[in-house]
Amino acid sequence: MKNEKMLKFDFNNMFAENVGKKEGFEKEHLKKLDSKINDAYNFVLKNRGKGMMGWTELMSNQDEIVKDIINTAQNVRKNFDNFVVLGIGGSALGPMAVFTALKHLRYNDLCERARGGPKFFVEDNIDPERMQALLDVIDIKKTMFNVISKSGATSETMAQYLIIIDLLKKYLGKDASKNVIATTDIARGNLIKIAKAENFKTFYIPDGVGGRFSELCPVGLLPAAVLGIDIKMLLKGAADMDKICMEKDINKNPALMSAALQYLAIKAGKNISVMMPYADSLRLMSDWYCQLWGESLGKENDLYGNKVFAGQTPVKALGVTDQHSQVQLYTEGPFDKVITFLAVEKFRTIFEITRGCEDIPDVGFLGGHTLNELLDAERIATEYALKVKNRLNYTIYLPEVSEYTIGQLLYVLQMQTAYCGAFLGIDAFNQPGVEEGKNATYALLGKSGYEKKKKEIEDAPKKLKEYMM
Repeated sequence: MKNEKMLKFDFNNMFAENVGKKEGFEKEHLKKLDSKINDAYNFVLKNRGKGMMGWTELMSNQDEIVKDIINTAQNVRKNFDNFVVLGIGGSALGPMAVFTALKHLRYNDLCERARGGPKFFVEDNIDPERMQALLDVIDIKKTMFNVISKSGATSETMAQYLIIIDLLKKYLGKDASKNVIATTDIARGNLIKIAKAENFKTFYIPDGVGGRFSELCPVGLLPAAVLGIDIKMLLKGAADMDKICMEKDINKNPALMSAALQYLAIKAGKNISVMMPYADSLRLMSDWYCQLWGESLGKENDLYGNKVFAGQTPVKALGVTDQHSQVQLYTEGPFDKVITFLAVEKFRTIFEITRGCEDIPDVGFLGGHTLNELLDAERIATEYALKVKNRLNYTIYLPEVSEYTIGQLLYVLQMQTAYCGAFLGIDAFNQPGVEEGKNATYALLGKSGYEKKKKEIEDAPKKLKEYMM
């Protein structure tokens, strides 16, 4: 019997029958890609659980860790008013996306009884006004801080840590360590040294799990559990999706199919990938996807050292909000995009539109319908508008937004990324382009060992006044 809670995928509008032969693909395109499809599948099969693909095993090797996370989360929920994540990149985007998807959309504004857990904050930037704003609204003595960095060398996160630990020691003295949980590497890096010296409760990021693939390890599971989210069901959703994503037949494997179609699109000049959820609960999934897709596929070199300048620029949008801004570009602008819609079949609320203004047809027709109907009609209408303009798009349907379906969604997008990286022949799990900016930052702030980089920056061509206004 088919599992009715599994995601569904509609790729019709990627094919010529629906969007025309000029832009759409035909079955023959996939047949010609058969050997590459086979190679991509075998690459993922061969490497799963190895190297930086350790994330493929998180659903089966964390039983004891999950127990510890749940027990720790219960203690936090009982004893603290606030839970603050100090992290950036995957350490922040994943927890924020899952929080927004699965908790009340005004969670922090609810009273304590209605909320049922601590307020939740993710400090993923170092704007000084933002740090001050956080300190203005929390009682630091009643706040648990979860500092997340695999290396402990993430400048942004560690700068936040230095500020917070100083304040905690001023207010709590020797008990300051009780307000910090570290999530880091088990043996390497600075944060594990600090955690041991300060006697912090510590969770470990497994080897082979990079930041953008880390939501289903303690990086994401601890914040989720503190919020009362069923992390076992998150992992269950991912595990069930994993079985489907390892089907060899591309017609049964949505991750492999979407990767193949995106690869064909990239080769056809579609260098922008738009994710457009039609649900506010899923709006931050687009932010998380932007890092996953952009950082994984944007590579200068292929696996053999050839200059390929691969990638597809991810863009976030939100239905229906961006129907009134971006969709004009999508329907009539350049043919350089693939739109991925996220659709929810059953919302957690049904809200009726009150009847009224019957004498004004442009308004009165809405009465008697629901916001659910209006939202769905607008999504279908946007899909249709793209279709008739021959624009590539496909839809991922979530039967509902729940721990089980969010686990599936996270995992299928990760697998799509792994397969697409294999199609492109690049390393989808490193980020050498990020390192240049990090090294330049270290040099500018006078970090020891970066004197040569600082001299390089100082010797770079100076900005010309004639280009300044």
